[in-house]
Amino acid sequence: MIFNSFNFIVLFPLIFLLYYAIPAKHGKARNLCLLAVSYLLYLQWKPVYALILLGVTAVTYYAALCIEKSQRPKSVLTAGVLLALLPLVFFKYFNFINETVSNVLSVVGLSFHLAGLNWAIPIGISFFTFQALGYLWDVYYKRQEAEHDFLTYALFVSFFPNILSGPINKASLVIPQLKSLRPYFDYGKAVGGLKMLLWGMFMKVVVADRVALYVNIVLPNYVHYTGTSCLVASVLYTIQIYADFAGYSLMAIGVGKVLGFELTENFRRPYFAVSITDFWHRWHISLSTWLKDYVYIPMGGSRCSKLRSYWNIFVTFLVSGIWHGANWTFIVWGCMHGVCQIIEKMLGQQKCSYGRLGKATKIIITFLIVNFAWIFFRMPTLADACGVIARIFDPTLPMSIFMPPRTDILLMFTGITMLFVKDYFDEYHTNRLALFDNRNKCVRWAAYFTIFMMIMLAGVFGADQFIYVNF
Repeated sequence: MIFNSFNFIVLFPLIFLLYYAIPAKHGKARNLCLLAVSYLLYLQWKPVYALILLGVTAVTYYAALCIEKSQRPKSVLTAGVLLALLPLVFFKYFNFINETVSNVLSVVGLSFHLAGLNWAIPIGISFFTFQALGYLWDVYYKRQEAEHDFLTYALFVSFFPNILSGPINKASLVIPQLKSLRPYFDYGKAVGGLKMLLWGMFMKVVVADRVALYVNIVLPNYVHYTGTSCLVASVLYTIQIYADFAGYSLMAIGVGKVLGFELTENFRRPYFAVSITDFWHRWHISLSTWLKDYVYIPMGGSRCSKLRSYWNIFVTFLVSGIWHGANWTFIVWGCMHGVCQIIEKMLGQQKCSYGRLGKATKIIITFLIVNFAWIFFRMPTLADACGVIARIFDPTLPMSIFMPPRTDILLMFTGITMLFVKDYFDEYHTNRLALFDNRNKCVRWAAYFTIFMMIMLAGVFGADQFIYVNF
């Protein structure tokens, strides 16, 4: 379900009423209701791809049961992981692998090319596959008992708030909640969830989608714009992808809270990071944790020689780049973050502190590095990414900036400023600007009303779906 759509506004209250109409003592009936809703919402997109979701669920469910009983659990784990990854590799990476092999062989004069796939990628496949694989590895490492109730496990994999773009939840967090007897209605959680929904919607439609009006004009047509315009567009894209993805995550967690569930935190003000290492402790936290637990640590983590630990970091971020998409641009983006972390560790910069001025300088430098890397993430090819960078650093181009209508500039600037101010106070002065949680009821409701009116008056509705749905 796309949270900034009319369908969400209509359907979620109905889901809420249907769910809470079932008595709390009938936990399995509630879970069955949520499972049916999750699959029905998934079927709205392309019904046949629900079979992929069901297949990955069934493979990892039965593989976990076999691991629990097998004398050779590693062999079962390997088979289960390969089978679960097969749809992801086939749908998401077949064309990329095919074209790469064809290009490499053409260099030596050989011809080899298979027919490409024109099918759409099953929505959310990267997220639900990694969530299921995380569960399988946790069972193998005995961090999680195998779940014997298939319906409970199927709901864990397909839970509708987080199936499209995460967060990637651990089984140890969600499955116990699914099996417990939840209260009829948790007022505190529901209020907290609605606040998250409100702010997440603001981040999406007021900030991300309005900034996109500028970004989507300049970057795809960068050859027609000055370097200054390209630089501004790249900075705005850095803001756009944060507001878009963090906004989705907040809404997903908020929907979960309204239904009585706690989901994994996914963002913690990443653009206040003082290093690339710190950035990845704040950005897409659930993926960072997944990569640490199932790629970095199994390879040896930091419990080995420095050279080997640097290699482990590089491979981890190579996997991160590949996970994001079947394109060399994502691979370069991931490798850039990996190399930056290696350099930071070599220099010991991730632990250094230079006072307030030094910290501000490190935040700015980190932001600029992240912004530079996002250019590769945004552009469709390496040539386009290099083209944008070349224009930004071309001293022969004029300094003029593409200017949209003044109203758009004012609304965009207002939204970005409000986002920055809230993140700043949340980071450094939590108790000084607690508008949503202020003890004064008038202040709280004034804040709710202001954000709601900004969404209604400045929000860009009918825009594209969330960026990370494509991954």
